[in-house]
Amino acid sequence: MPKEQGQKVIARNKKARHEYEIEATYEAGISLTGTEVKSLRAGRASLVDGYAVIKDAEVWLQGVHIAEYAEGTWTNHSPRRNRKLLLHRAEINKLIGKTKETGLTLIPLELYFKDGKVKVEIGLARGKKTYDKRQTLMERQNKREAERAMAAAFKRNNRRK
Repeated sequence: MPKEQGQKVIARNKKARHEYEIEATYEAGISLTGTEVKSLRAGRASLVDGYAVIKDAEVWLQGVHIAEYAEGTWTNHSPRRNRKLLLHRAEINKLIGKTKETGLTLIPLELYFKDGKVKVEIGLARGKKTYDKRQTLMERQNKREAERAMAAAFKRNNRRK
């Protein structure tokens, strides 16, 4: 059987980029059971309520929902169990120092397969204020309108030729 190559996204946390300002991102392995991997291969995961905490110099992913495997038996997993993240000791020490700062938290941004292994991208994030969210939405809307105007002008110029 050939080895998997490349990256296949399982789930993205779109809400996180709206709710938080991402300061740094880290790629971590994740400790899973067999039925969890099978469920992920079917694309059944949600990162919406997820977050990571540091306990006893280990990073744990909490609140992430990986649906039960349909063909699983009594060995099936609990959908919202805590899962250990696999990071280098230096990265964990850096995260411990950063999360002690007020307002910083660890949020899962993306869950994906990379060369056959499940990885999670976690972001060191600071919560946005309401006015920051409005500002971001306004900038995105202005950018979209500018792109539409440029596309319309491009179409008009091409019709004349």
